[in-house]
Amino acid sequence: MLTKQGLIKVKTRALRKGVWFKALSRIERSIVDLTIRCVEIIRSHKLAETVSGIINKILEALGSNFLKTVERIGTEIVEGICQIAEEWGNEDSSAWKYEVGFVRFLGMNAISTNWVNM
Repeated sequence: MLTKQGLIKVKTRALRKGVWFKALSRIERSIVDLTIRCVEIIRSHKLAETVSGIINKILEALGSNFLKTVERIGTEIVEGICQIAEEWGNEDSSAWKYEVGFVRFLGMNAISTNWVNM
């Protein structure tokens, strides 16, 4: 789940690196700002989908270190999830490792919920 704290971290980093206004439209910035202001944990699938797209846009604009860290952490998590899913009989789960959006989502989620320290 995406949390308020995770969004604040991403926004702060984007502002510091100067990509907040360059990479995002006014509407995208407003969506993130309103989500931070109104929601502690994003539970709506549609809102999570929208915010994840915006976060991916920010991560790509931030580039190097932060995105690599998110992907590294996400890869570690998705490998564990795939192993468990395969043990439970899901033969298609090995393909999850190659879905970049899923890997980034898991990595960002882990960082925002303080599962790991960057």
